[in-house]
Amino acid sequence: MSIFSKFYILNICEEQLAALLPLYLFDERNECYLMNMNGQDREKIKPGMVVEIVLKQDQRSGRTTRGVVKELLTKSARHPHGIKVRLESGEVGRVKVIVPES
Repeated sequence: MSIFSKFYILNICEEQLAALLPLYLFDERNECYLMNMNGQDREKIKPGMVVEIVLKQDQRSGRTTRGVVKELLTKSARHPHGIKVRLESGEVGRVKVIVPES
């Protein structure tokens, strides 16, 4: 289950919201996530990190998939929809959330 499955933000994009205030979300395991830990900046994402990505086929629904980064595919320093990565599972998608280390 995605950490976003129980949360809805209406009429405001993630970037605008992060600029206004830090937003904390709690998933079904009561783990806390800081929303402005988004995946738009390449320098913040390293192989071995746990991230939530949106696969191409899930872009409309926004459903996320959790996994460990194997390699970064986006070459630019920043991407508005998230840095494209390949997970160790072989899945490819854009990073939406960097999961903090426990």
